[in-house]
Amino acid sequence: MWRRQSSAGSRSDAVRALKDRKWDALVIGGGHNGLVAAAYLARSGLSVAVLERRHIIGGAAVTEELIPGFKFSRCSYLQSLLRPTVIKELELERHGLKLLKRNPSSFTPCIDGRYLLLGPSKDLNHSEISKFSKQDADAFPRYESQLESFCKFLDPVLDSPPPESLEGPSSFKARIKTGLNKSLFWAHCLRRAASLGQKDMVDFMDLLLSPASKVLNNWFKTEVLKATLATDAVIGTTASVHTPGSGYVLLHHVMGETYGDRGIWSYVEGGMGAVSLAISNAAREAGVHIMTSTEVSELTIGDFDAVNGVLLADGTQVHSSIVLSNATPHRTFLELVPEGLLADDFLAAIKNSDYNSATTKINLAVDTLPHFKCCKDNTHLDAGPQHFGTIHIGSESMEEIQSAYQDTLNGLPSQRPIIEMTIPSTLDRTISPPGKHVINLFIQYTPYEPTDGSWKDPAYRELFAKRCFSLIDEYAPGFSSSIIGYDMLTPPDLEREFGLTGGNIFHGAMGLDSLFLMRPVKGWSSYRTPIRGLYLCGSGAHPGGGVMGAPGRNAAHVVLQDIKT
Repeated sequence: MWRRQSSAGSRSDAVRALKDRKWDALVIGGGHNGLVAAAYLARSGLSVAVLERRHIIGGAAVTEELIPGFKFSRCSYLQSLLRPTVIKELELERHGLKLLKRNPSSFTPCIDGRYLLLGPSKDLNHSEISKFSKQDADAFPRYESQLESFCKFLDPVLDSPPPESLEGPSSFKARIKTGLNKSLFWAHCLRRAASLGQKDMVDFMDLLLSPASKVLNNWFKTEVLKATLATDAVIGTTASVHTPGSGYVLLHHVMGETYGDRGIWSYVEGGMGAVSLAISNAAREAGVHIMTSTEVSELTIGDFDAVNGVLLADGTQVHSSIVLSNATPHRTFLELVPEGLLADDFLAAIKNSDYNSATTKINLAVDTLPHFKCCKDNTHLDAGPQHFGTIHIGSESMEEIQSAYQDTLNGLPSQRPIIEMTIPSTLDRTISPPGKHVINLFIQYTPYEPTDGSWKDPAYRELFAKRCFSLIDEYAPGFSSSIIGYDMLTPPDLEREFGLTGGNIFHGAMGLDSLFLMRPVKGWSSYRTPIRGLYLCGSGAHPGGGVMGAPGRNAAHVVLQDIKT
């Protein structure tokens, strides 16, 4: 388990070191974005302390050994979105980051005995899709090429703060610099748009604004192919494949890369906590002071309504004129900022943001790999191509996804949930005992407050878990009997355990009304906040959720820019 170990003596020494000085910057929350921000600030010469509420760093990118010998990536479970600039600039590979490419990357079994494998091999993809449609097999490379060109168009946007107007009083120099930066940003955007051409720009806008179902129906005929791709458009959201704008989430989930290969998702050796560990190693090397089991209860405010530090839950005051919050916008502004300091319209915008979640994560320890009845070599004990990538259960058509979504609109967990299964132990031998495996189930849809029961009720929780296991049994008979134990995180669990408001894994919905200049709310997209000296650095800020590191990096650059001006 990735955990900061300390004796009682060293703990008291660390607390003393924390409160006996004024820090150049404090970071609330030791999730990956907070650690990234801290590392960049410290590498620029600032004294920085990170304050993490849990006993372990990483936020939602953690590895925990909840069942002896089995190490779970409890929340996030795959890596692709971590920005190449962050990996390179923080030298994360030198600090222990090792990515394990998956090939094939996707497997969708069908009840009728057929299946679809997809991966980085163009020949494999063509052969597999041709089993269903030669026309779709020919179209698939063009589809991938178009998405890749759109991702390249967005790259500079992800790695830069939005061109926000300055709020509040500012110097003449700052206003001139901001105006110049905005002009340069939009000029670069226009240049890139011109390089795409009008047809591709129209297609790009169509992708952003359309339902994923429309985009995929325009490209393909095969239901199982469309459904496999459509899961990327709804994963982690409370949305349907027919929801306008779900095409952007489809793009958001393919804009990453692994070792330069676009759209390739990987496992991380040691689990997702190894990402946070590598970032924390880089941060500590730069001099960052990281404290776990250190909960912040409130920001402290000094003269001119400017931040001057934080108050810990144990009453300790820690001083700094710069605080970066890696908590959700809701928690930051409605729980950590003292009452009476924020304008009513700003608070209303934060309260009215969409934090809905219909996601549940189940982490399992099993004594054998699932044997899918659609695969001929069904009894072999070793991992086969069907085990390496993401296994799509219960999503053989987009209407199946829509049906599961309809249940949650009625306040019910899906009768036939949409399940993304991954088995990282097929490639990572460090996370499970020999011959046994770790399995992740990312499940939709599960409402925060179901109308037919409560997630607080152990019997209700077990009933839903067994529903998921039984669905997998339909495709892989005997799966349920292979389970040694499991850990289940419903939306309220994700909120309580990891501070994810509403259980939303993105720190807020990724709809078009909550992106770019409107994230977290319009007028405040530049990581600055109405409280002088307080910045957002988490996924609730641009460019949004996933293990990206971009919000942390961008926020740190804004802080350093403000210090200089």
